[in-house]
Amino acid sequence: MISIEVLTGVLLLCILVTFALGAPVGLALGGIAMAVGYVTWGDALFNVIPTTLEDTHFSFILLAIPLYIYMGQLLTRSGIGDAMFSASQMLIGRVRGSLAISVIVVCSMIGAMVGIIGAGIMTSGSIALRPMLERGYDKRLALGVIMAGGGLGILIPPSIPMIMFASSTQNSVGRMFIGALIPALITIILLITYVVISCKLNPSRAPMDKIPEVQPTVKEKIMTARDGLLSLLLIVAVLGSIIMGIATPTESGAIGVVGAIVLAILFKRFKPRMVQKAGMQAALLVSVAMWIIVGASVFSNFHLLMGVQNMVASFTQDLGLPPIMVIMLFQLIMLLLGFIIDEFIIVLMCAPIFTPIAVSLGYDPIWFGILMILNIEIAVQTPPYGFALFYLKGIAPPGITMLDIYKSILPFVLLKLLVLIIVMMFPELVTWLPNKLMDG
Repeated sequence: MISIEVLTGVLLLCILVTFALGAPVGLALGGIAMAVGYVTWGDALFNVIPTTLEDTHFSFILLAIPLYIYMGQLLTRSGIGDAMFSASQMLIGRVRGSLAISVIVVCSMIGAMVGIIGAGIMTSGSIALRPMLERGYDKRLALGVIMAGGGLGILIPPSIPMIMFASSTQNSVGRMFIGALIPALITIILLITYVVISCKLNPSRAPMDKIPEVQPTVKEKIMTARDGLLSLLLIVAVLGSIIMGIATPTESGAIGVVGAIVLAILFKRFKPRMVQKAGMQAALLVSVAMWIIVGASVFSNFHLLMGVQNMVASFTQDLGLPPIMVIMLFQLIMLLLGFIIDEFIIVLMCAPIFTPIAVSLGYDPIWFGILMILNIEIAVQTPPYGFALFYLKGIAPPGITMLDIYKSILPFVLLKLLVLIIVMMFPELVTWLPNKLMDG
C-alpha cells in the first residue's frame, strides 16, 4: 500500500505537469485522481465518482451558483454599471481622485454582483479603465483600483467561492455572507483612504475633473440618484432576504435574477436578445465552473479517503506549533497555490482538508472560511502569476504592459494583506455580526 506522503507528492507532481501542459483544470484534476486511484485502489475507486457527482450536481446550495452568475450577466448588460458609476460620481463631487474612489466603490459592487474575480475585474475594467486614462489619471493608479475593486467580488456577498466553501465544509452560506461584511467594509475604507492620501501627496496622479460646460438639471440629478439607488437596493434585497430569514441563499439568487430583469426594464435596456446573450454567457461560465467543481471534488474526495487530513494534522502536531501558527501555515500554503490555480480550485482542494483541522484547534469555521477568501483574493492578484493579473491585461489598452500591471497592484495587495492580518488577530470582526443577526 502506497503511503499517503508519497501519494500526495505524486498527485502534486501530476497537477503541476498537467497545468504546465495547459490541460483543462476540471478534467485534469478528475483524470489525475482516477488514474492514480485506479493504480492504488483498483476498481473500488469508481465508487467515489457517482457519489461525488450526486453530491455536486444535486446540491441545493450549489444551485445558487448559476442563479448568481446569471444575475451578474443580466446586470452587466442592463446599464447597472453606468447607473452606479454616475450616481457615485454625483455623490462624491469634485474631489481629487474622485473617479478612482468611484471606481473602487462601483467596481466592488459590480464584482459582488458577478460573484467571481475574473468576471468582476473584466466587467469593471471595461466600464471604468478607459475613462480614467482619458482624464489623465496615472495608469498605475487606474489599473490598481480596478484590480482592487473588481477583485473584491469574492469578498462582498453574494460570492461564488463562499458558496463552494459552505458546500464543501457543510457550513452556513448565510453566516459566511454576513461574516464577510465587516472585513469587506474595512478593505473598501482602506483602499479609499490610500487613494485620497496618495492623490494628496502626488496631485499629478489624479487631475481635478473639469467643470462641465452644461450643468445637469435638477431632474437629471434626481434620475441619476434614483438609478443608483435602485441598483443598490437590489444588492440589499439579495443579502437582506438571507439575513432576515426570508429566503435561503439559493432562493435569494432567484430574487436577484427577477430584480435584474425588473431593473433592465426600468432602465429601458430590456431586450430579448440581451436576455439570450446573458443566458448563453451564464451557461458557459456555469458549465466551466461545474466541470471544475466535479473534477476538483473527485480529486479532493479521493485524497481525503486516502488520509490526507490525518497526514496534515499529524504534520502540524509534529511541528509543535501553537494553533495560530498552524493557521498562518495554512495561509502561506493557500497563498502559494494562488500563484498557479484559480479561486475555485483552491477552495475545493483546501477547504475540506484545512477547515476540520482549524475547528479541532478551537477556531470558528466561518472565521477560517473568511480568512481563506481574503487569502485567495490576495493570491490570485499577486505577481508574477496571479490569474487576475492576466484578466486585467486582457481588457487593458495596447500601451499597458504586464510590468505596469505588476507595479500597479503592489500597494493594494499590501493593504489587503493588512486586512487579512487584522481579521486573523481579531476573529470577532467576522463572528460578531452572524452571531448577532442569526443567533439572536
